[in-house]
Amino acid sequence: MVKVLFVCHGNICRSAMAEAIMKELVKRKGIAEDYYIDSAATSTEAIGYYMYSPAVRKLKQKGIPAGNHVARALRKRDYQDFDLLIGMDRYNIRDMMRMYNDDPEGKIRKMLDYVGIDRDVADPWYTGDFEATWQDLIVSIEELIKVTQ
Repeated sequence: MVKVLFVCHGNICRSAMAEAIMKELVKRKGIAEDYYIDSAATSTEAIGYYMYSPAVRKLKQKGIPAGNHVARALRKRDYQDFDLLIGMDRYNIRDMMRMYNDDPEGKIRKMLDYVGIDRDVADPWYTGDFEATWQDLIVSIEELIKVTQ
C-alpha cells in the first residue's frame, strides 16, 4: 500500500483538493485499496475547518466528491506513517524539512515535480483562481498515480 500525504498551508484548499482528486482517481481505476491518501496543514490557523467552499464547488464542477474533509495539522509521526509527503509550494517543503530534519528518507516532494514543472501550485485562497489550481493538481496527480502503481 502506498501512503500519500498532501500538504499545504491551511489544508482547506490545495492539499484538501489533492486528497479528494487522488481518492476519486484511484477509485475510478479500481486501485483504491492500494493507496492510503490524506492531507494536512503546515499552519494551525484553519485546523478543524471544512474545505473552503470555492474549492468544494470546483471539485463538484469537475465531478470529484469533496467528502467531509476537516483540516488537520501536520504531525511529527506523519513522516513515519507516510511513504510520500507532497507539498504544494516551496514554503510547505521548507516547513516539512524543518520538522523532519531535512528528509532523511527522501519522502518529501513538491507537487509539480511530478510533471517536471519548477514552480509552486498557486494558493487559490489568495489568487481566487481555482481552475489554475485544478489544472496543476490533476496533471500532477495523474502522473503520481502512474509512478506509484
